[in-house]
Amino acid sequence: EQFALRYADGPQLYITEQARAARQLLERIQSHGIDARLEALKELAKLSADPTFAAEFINMEGIGTLARLVESGTHFGEMLAFTLTAFLELMDHGIVSWDLISLSFIKQVVPQTTDLEICRFVQWAFCEINMLDEMLFCFLIPFYSFHVIRGNRPIKAEMAHQLYVLQVLTFNLLEERMMTKMDPNDQAQRDIIFELRRIAFDGENDPTGTEKRKAMYTKDYKMLGFTNHVNPAMDFTQTPPGMLALDNMLYLAKVHQDTYIRIVLENSSREDKHECPFGRCAIELTRMLCEILQVGELPNEGCNDYHPMFFTHDRAWEEFFCVCIQLLNKTWKEMRATAEDFNKVMQVVREQITRALAMKPSSLDQLKNKLRGLNYSEILRLRQSERMSQDDFQSPPIIELRERIQPEILELIKQQRLNRLCEGSCFRKLGNRRRQEKFWFCRLSLNHKVLHYGDLDESPQGEVPFEQLIPVSDIKSVVTGKDCPHMKEKSALKQNKVLELAFSVLYDPDETLNFVAPTKYEYCIWTDGLCALLGREMGSDLTRSDLDTLISMEMKLRLLDLENITIPEAPPPVPKEPSSYNFTYNYS
Repeated sequence: EQFALRYADGPQLYITEQARAARQLLERIQSHGIDARLEALKELAKLSADPTFAAEFINMEGIGTLARLVESGTHFGEMLAFTLTAFLELMDHGIVSWDLISLSFIKQVVPQTTDLEICRFVQWAFCEINMLDEMLFCFLIPFYSFHVIRGNRPIKAEMAHQLYVLQVLTFNLLEERMMTKMDPNDQAQRDIIFELRRIAFDGENDPTGTEKRKAMYTKDYKMLGFTNHVNPAMDFTQTPPGMLALDNMLYLAKVHQDTYIRIVLENSSREDKHECPFGRCAIELTRMLCEILQVGELPNEGCNDYHPMFFTHDRAWEEFFCVCIQLLNKTWKEMRATAEDFNKVMQVVREQITRALAMKPSSLDQLKNKLRGLNYSEILRLRQSERMSQDDFQSPPIIELRERIQPEILELIKQQRLNRLCEGSCFRKLGNRRRQEKFWFCRLSLNHKVLHYGDLDESPQGEVPFEQLIPVSDIKSVVTGKDCPHMKEKSALKQNKVLELAFSVLYDPDETLNFVAPTKYEYCIWTDGLCALLGREMGSDLTRSDLDTLISMEMKLRLLDLENITIPEAPPPVPKEPSSYNFTYNYS
C-alpha cells in the first residue's frame, strides 16, 4: 500500500492507486513554508491531470483545501496560478460538482487576475456553473476595471475572448425574462404597470391621488403610450421581449424618474399627432436591443467582439436601455414623426445604435457623446454618402468592366485558397476533454491530387506523420453544418457550439473525413478550397468579401487618370535613417 506503478515514458500517469503520494502532497500544501507550498502546488498542477491520482486526492478533501487556500486571500501571482491550474485539472475529471465555488472564492480571484491561466479558469467556471446575477456582476466589473482602467494596458486577443464570453453569459441571464409572457391575471405583475402610472401622473406626495384617478386609468394608459389602453398587460404577452421590457421601463421610472416623467408628459400633452408613444417604443426598443446584442445566443469560438462600456456599470443593460430610449424620443422629434412613421423611426434608431456600438465606446458617457453626433440629419448624410459611393459603380460601362475583371479576381482567390490548403491546418478531435485534447493535421499535396492527413502526437506544433491519403479524384462531395455525419451524432448543445464550423469530405467507397475548423476564417478557407478542387463555386462569406474588396481596388486602379504621368520602372530609393529614434506616437 506504500508504492504504486507509474509509466516512465510519455505522460507519467499512475497505473495503480497512489494514496501515499496524494497524502504527502496534501500535507506539503498545508505546510507553513511558502517555498515548500509553492513546490507542492507546482507538482500538484502536473499530477492532477492523472485520473488515478486525482481520485485519491479528491477523496482526501483536497479540493476543499485548495478552495480554502484561495478564499484565505494569502495566495498571489505564481502561487495562485498554480493553485487554480491544479483546481481546474481536478474539477475537469467530473468527480465533484462545480457548485462548491463560493462568492468569496470569486472575489479573491478577481483582483489578482494577471495570468491568462486564471482567465481560462474563470471562463470555464462560468461555462460550467449556472452563476447567479450577484456572482457575475461581482466578477465582471472589477475584472474589466483591473485590466483596462487601473492597469492602463491593451487587451490581448485571448483576454478579449474571455471578456466577450463573459459579456455573452451576462446578457444570457436576461433570456428568461425576455421569453416570459406577462399574465394579465397576475396582480403582482399588474401592480408594476400601476406603479408606472403612479410615478408619471400621481407623484410621491399624493396619497389620495390613486383613488381619485381610478376612473381615469384608461386615459392614463393611453398617455403612457400603451397599445391596449384598457388592459396594458396584454402588450407584454409577446416574446421577445416579454417581461424584460416591463423591467426596463420600471428601472427608468424609479432610477431616472425625472427623465421618465419628462418623456411621458412631454408627449402626452401634445395634440398635433406627433406624440411619441412611450410604452410601445419601450417594448419595441427592448426587442431591438436583444437582437443587436444577440441575447440568448451561445458565444462563438474565437470571437473577440466585446463592448467595453458594459463592464463599467453593475446595471449596464438597464442603463443602456435608458440611454437608447432617450435617443428614440429625440430622434422621433427630429423626424417630426407620427404613429404611421413608427417603423421608420425604429429603423433610424437601430442604425444610430449599431453605428455607435461599432465605435466601441469605453463608457456609457462616451456612448451618449457618439449618439449625439449621430442625429437624424447625420444619418441621412451618411446614407447619402454611402449611396453615392455605391452609385459610382452602377453605370453600364463600369458594370461591364466589373464583369470582365471578376473571372480574373475569382481565379486569384481560388489560387490563394489552394495555396493555403497546401500549407495545411491543425484540427481538434471531438469528444476529448480539455487538457487531454488530441489534434490532427491535414494538407493538400503540391500537385493538388491528394489530401494527406494524420494524427499529431502531443500538440498542434508537433511533428506531422502523414499516415493516410485521400485521392482528390475519389472525393464525391463536401457537406457542411447539419449535413455532416459527425454533427448528427452529437448532442444539441454540442451542435450549437461547433455547427457553423463543421464540414465533411465524402469520398469513395462511402467514407468520410470529418472536420471542425478552429475559426470561421479557417472554415471558409477549407470549404472554398475543397469546392475549388471539385470545380464548384466558392460561396463563403470570406470569398464574397475578398471579391468585393479586390474588384473595387482593381477598378479604381484602372480608372485612375494617368495621362501625362510617368510611371517609374524602378522603385524609389530608400530614405536615409533619421538622426535619432527619440520619437513616439500615443495611440490613445
